[in-house]
Amino acid sequence: MKNWFLATAFMTLSATVGSLASFPAAAGTADVVDAAVTMETSTGDEAFYKFTVTVRHADEGWDHYADAFEVVSPDGTVLGTRVLVHPHVNEQPFTRSLGAVAIPEGVTEVVIRARDSVHGHGGKTITLAIPQR
Repeated sequence: MKNWFLATAFMTLSATVGSLASFPAAAGTADVVDAAVTMETSTGDEAFYKFTVTVRHADEGWDHYADAFEVVSPDGTVLGTRVLVHPHVNEQPFTRSLGAVAIPEGVTEVVIRARDSVHGHGGKTITLAIPQR
């Protein structure tokens, strides 16, 4: 009787753990919770800007963490990417900057989006107006 109980318990535990693998990661997508832009320099047809971005993501370690944020033009062109090279498990939300981003003349706003290592893009974004030259 004891062996039957242990075998049943083991099979139930194995089935439960196996079914958990089909659920999406608990950390969810990375969200941009704050962002600011300042002009650094302007030359001819291009101006260069610095973006300061705050990202929130329930980083779980190296297998699931916020791994970048991007500056994207209205037509979908990625103008700049800040790669985040390690998890921020104990630093949430966290703020990082990206400078020397060239913004072509005529672009009046950009979208700031974050990415995580499991889901890619898909969290909350922020749209920023670009300061005029």
